[in-house]
Amino acid sequence: MPDDHAATSAAQGLASGRFVRNCWYVAAWASELAADTLLARTLLDRPVLLFRREDGTPAAMDDTCSHRFAPLSMGKKLPGDRVQCPYHGLEFNADGQCVHNPHGNGAIPQAAHLRGYGVVERHQMIWIWMGDTPADPAKIPDYGCMDSTDALFITDPGYLLMQAGYELIVDNLLDLSHTTYLHDGILGNAETVHARINVEQDGDLITVSRPIGDVTTPGLLRGLATWESPRGDQIQTIRWFAPSCLLLQTGVTPVGRPQTEGTGFYAVHLLTPQTARTTHYFYTAARWNPLTTDAARNAEIRAHIYKMRTYAFAEQDGPVIEAQQRRIDQLGGAPRPTLLAIDAGPVQYRRVLERMLREEGGG
Repeated sequence: MPDDHAATSAAQGLASGRFVRNCWYVAAWASELAADTLLARTLLDRPVLLFRREDGTPAAMDDTCSHRFAPLSMGKKLPGDRVQCPYHGLEFNADGQCVHNPHGNGAIPQAAHLRGYGVVERHQMIWIWMGDTPADPAKIPDYGCMDSTDALFITDPGYLLMQAGYELIVDNLLDLSHTTYLHDGILGNAETVHARINVEQDGDLITVSRPIGDVTTPGLLRGLATWESPRGDQIQTIRWFAPSCLLLQTGVTPVGRPQTEGTGFYAVHLLTPQTARTTHYFYTAARWNPLTTDAARNAEIRAHIYKMRTYAFAEQDGPVIEAQQRRIDQLGGAPRPTLLAIDAGPVQYRRVLERMLREEGGG
């Protein structure tokens, strides 16, 4: 059973705006970063500029000129991987170093240099490391399903700006019992609440599984099945990669049959704090073991999965999570939640998160 101490720490964390920094976050979809784009994005309460070098690799630096604090994203790209400030023309390279001062004798004060960030493009995403330890690409979460799946079976990249802290959204995703109520008929129904909950930890990786046998298949999964029976065994396994990326394998098999005879999709959830109260929410899905063979039908399924998942996030999860954030703030930022058996996953991940914050001096 979850413990009260972890729950209290969790509630306090919702109000603090503490972020783990020595880790990877998604800054953007790779498709957002065209060759000529200067993309402004606030990440972990810090304005960041993203762009591509002439060789196509991504770069990131502070989006604030050191002279008069004008956003560099309002400037322009110059040859040689430089960005020019729109206000007084200072130029910065891809590492954030000021490399040209057009004024006076051209001297460049040490204070003119900006901070650059480690950036890697992988799994169709732009990843950024904003901590003070060396960026380690080996620590990027594994979303290999995005690389090994045919594009026909991967939905469009989705994005929402959630008016809530990222921890509340992680709570939502690690406790999928809510699908019975918030997503009735789409991702859950009255029968799917009766699931066994298993929580496993491997290092900092938390995995929560909810196998549900012989239930009426929810609408979105039913559209992927090719057998006649409206019932099946439902699969729900979600992994949390610290501090805020998740991968859900969901699907259905004929009752009593192995998973190899089933079908479903990997739901990709990527959460990056914008501020203490707002979160960049990137999402997509990649089907596993698709049983439908008609290309036109698969294109319809691809569009339908995107449409229904976007509806579930924007119109069902989003309003409740944002209302939670407002109510927590109204109650003083640290209310004490009542814990249920379904909270085992959220409490387990909070323990890891609290430890990581303490190790960085933020706990």
